[in-house]
Amino acid sequence: MQFICYSRCTTCQKARKWLEEKEHSFEVRDIKGDNPTFAELQTWYKLSGLPLKRFFNTSGQQYKSLNLKDKLPKMTEEEQLKLLATDGMLVKRPLLLGEDFVLTGFKEAEWEERLNKS
Repeated sequence: MQFICYSRCTTCQKARKWLEEKEHSFEVRDIKGDNPTFAELQTWYKLSGLPLKRFFNTSGQQYKSLNLKDKLPKMTEEEQLKLLATDGMLVKRPLLLGEDFVLTGFKEAEWEERLNKS
């Protein structure tokens, strides 16, 4: 699995600790230093089955300063994915990627349920 996070994010820290306590093996990728590409985001979005809005860090400064709450509904999916690919801080984190799943944000019960299927 790949664990995509921002090291200074407390939710990411909590998720990483949870994964370690549950003894799940994973590779860490820093979202700020290694921003997801358009192609990666497109793949993850399709695999996740989630609404694209779930990939946006709606509580982040970038999201607010760009006034994305009002702009996103008027943008195409391609435009939204291209925007996400410009700055890792726009992307909801942590992301947990498996061969057949993508989880956005850390919801312990959701992660537990999904990882028990793997």
